[in-house]
Amino acid sequence: MIRKLFSIIICMTILIGCKNKEKEATVELVKENWVKLFNGKDLNDWVIKIKGHPAGDNFNNTFIVENGIMKVNYEKYKDTFNNTFGHIYHKKSYSNYRFRMDYRFTGDQLSDGAGWANRNSGIMIHCEDPMKIGLDQNFPVSIEVQLLGGNGVDERSTANLCTPGTHVEMNSVLEKNHCITSNSKTYHGEQWVNVEIEVRNDSIIKHFINGEEVMSYNKPQYGGKVDYNEVFWKTKEGKPLKGGYISLQSESHPVEFKNIEILEL
Repeated sequence: MIRKLFSIIICMTILIGCKNKEKEATVELVKENWVKLFNGKDLNDWVIKIKGHPAGDNFNNTFIVENGIMKVNYEKYKDTFNNTFGHIYHKKSYSNYRFRMDYRFTGDQLSDGAGWANRNSGIMIHCEDPMKIGLDQNFPVSIEVQLLGGNGVDERSTANLCTPGTHVEMNSVLEKNHCITSNSKTYHGEQWVNVEIEVRNDSIIKHFINGEEVMSYNKPQYGGKVDYNEVFWKTKEGKPLKGGYISLQSESHPVEFKNIEILEL
């Protein structure tokens, strides 16, 4: 009887051990493989395009790397922005993915920056090819996840939606307003904020701030006002926007980015 009981205990121990190993293997299989888009050392994997300057020209050293952080830097601008809107594009295009990073606004806006651009930046997704951007084009045709910092007083949401040359559907209705506010909290001062975007081709797109979903919409497509090559973009109106490049903005207020990563789905 004792031998039989001992055998049963041994079998159960082996079975439990196998179950645990199987569980560990399953966890290992579903481990998310996030890839760093920014190496914290240089901008070799990125393409810079600033209005009035050809792609690849980092005018006035606008984008720099310091202490593992990508910075929008205006030290050489002498407090004059002159509408030189800029974007820095990762070299690869993507379609289905999750993108995440941390950002914060620092210092003061350049004196001639637009009022709406104060503590304002953005992540442009499904962007057109940076090598085909017009010399004097303000913004790429894209979907913008607009990043805003609080002014210390008023409520000001972040991870909003703006649509340069595009439209989306919300609640099964084609949304033609250029900018739509999210449900996020306001983040004042120079605190770091985590933003994540889930992008499913031309299906659903979701915005998250500090892990909380603050906006979602469907069916990104071409349409609406553009500031360059209007005849060409008119021929694409209503067609689905399935993928493209990812870029970060420079709009006259210093801003910093770090922990820039992507998980392809």
